[in-house]
Amino acid sequence: MKKIVILILLVLLSTKGYSQFAKSMFSKDPIINLENWQKQRLYFGYYLGFNSFDFKFDYKTPPEQDIQVKKTTGFNVGVVADLRLQEYINLRFEPGLYYTKRDLYYPNFASEKDFLREVNSTYIHFPLLLKFSALRTGNIRPYLVGGMSTTLNLSSNAKSKDDNFEGKFRTKQWSAAYELGFGIDIFSEYFIFSPSIRGMFGITDELIRDNPANGPSPWTGNIDSMKSRAILINFTFH
Repeated sequence: MKKIVILILLVLLSTKGYSQFAKSMFSKDPIINLENWQKQRLYFGYYLGFNSFDFKFDYKTPPEQDIQVKKTTGFNVGVVADLRLQEYINLRFEPGLYYTKRDLYYPNFASEKDFLREVNSTYIHFPLLLKFSALRTGNIRPYLVGGMSTTLNLSSNAKSKDDNFEGKFRTKQWSAAYELGFGIDIFSEYFIFSPSIRGMFGITDELIRDNPANGPSPWTGNIDSMKSRAILINFTFH
């Protein structure tokens, strides 16, 4: 994740866009770009980005060893609808496709087919957020963003009758979370570029327990709840 972000920043720093950005930051009398753009009642955009998803486990009884989660870097792509409520507050809807992968390592198993569970997730993500913008300085305007989201997992295996005894890890199709973050609107001559970072914190249990007919489950029996957490980095263009 860090290497990818650094690479993108280096590319941006080498472009004409960075020259525009530098003038906006350091010029005494910058040319004000797109001065009336955000005064529109409604405007649209799109975003590309990266994510790093994790799971937070709560246990019924304290285990000797926690389940270990290996995170990977996934990607995001989606659209933005921005409704201006007043000068400093906007309501944003940012539906998108999020792909991620997590590997779960269970302790006290000798065989890989038992201790490893690969959790591939393809999410349709529906965040509804409030954006609180600061005063615009030249062509720069920082903001805070927060709100709620609901997510449909297309790779949940929720309808599968097989469970971990057959090597199938199952999660619920729908989950909910709250999100908090910050970003910067950078006004170029032709568009607004908005890099942002935010955290997503699940509030619903996503785990489907193993079938009780198979007996006590060493994979899900001691888990009280399993909730997603994520860091989301998006690059938005309006």
